[in-house]
Amino acid sequence: MFKFMWLWLPLLVIAVQVCLEALLPAQTLSVMHSESGPHEFVQFIIILMAFFSSITMLPLVNIKNSPWLSVWIGLAALSCFYVAGEEVSWGQHIMNWSTPDYWNQLNDQGETNLHNTSSWLDQKPRLILEIGVVIGGIIIPLLMKLKPNFLPERFNIIYPSGVLCVTAGIFLALKIADKADMFGVQLFVRGSEVQELYLFYFVLLYCIMLRKRLVFERSTSGQ
Repeated sequence: MFKFMWLWLPLLVIAVQVCLEALLPAQTLSVMHSESGPHEFVQFIIILMAFFSSITMLPLVNIKNSPWLSVWIGLAALSCFYVAGEEVSWGQHIMNWSTPDYWNQLNDQGETNLHNTSSWLDQKPRLILEIGVVIGGIIIPLLMKLKPNFLPERFNIIYPSGVLCVTAGIFLALKIADKADMFGVQLFVRGSEVQELYLFYFVLLYCIMLRKRLVFERSTSGQ
C-alpha cells in the first residue's frame, strides 16, 4: 500500500495533470485551481492528514530520552495545522463568510488568512519548505547511500527515506518547468498550485514514514 502511495500515485497524478493541461481550456483550469476549486481542497485534505499523522506521533516519543524529537514532531504538527488553516482561510472558503473591512485592507486578496498579508508569512515559509523537500527528498537520500557516515547518526530516525525522491523529484521538475514561463512557454496554467500539491504530499509521506519508524522502534524496545 505504501509503495502505491510513494511511487504510483504521484506518477499517476502528474500524468493526469499533464493531460488536463493539454485538453482543457485555460479558463476551466483556472477555476479548478481557484481558491474554492477542487485542487485547493485536495491540498487542504493532504496537509490536514499530515497534521493528524503528526499529532498521533507525539505519544510514541520518549520525551526524556529524545526531547529534540518531540520538538521536531511538535513543530511539524504546528506547521501542518497552520498551513491547513491558511489553505481554507480558516474556514472562509467553506463557510463563505465576508472578510471584515479592516482585514480586507491588510490582505491583498481580501481573505481571512495571514499568508496574503506579508511575504514573510507566504513566500518565505514556502521557500523554506521547497528547500527542505529538495534536501530531504534528494540530497539526504543520496548522502545516505554514497556517504552514510557523513550525516550524524543520532538523527537517523528523522532522515527521509529514499523512496520520497519520487515526489521530491516531480516537484523539482515542476519547479524547473515553471521557469519556462520566462521564455514564453506556459506548461501549466497555475504551475505554483501543482507544485504546492507535491510539496504537501511530500510532507504527508514523510509524516507517515516517520510514524512507521516510531511504531517499529516502540514495538522492538518493548514499551
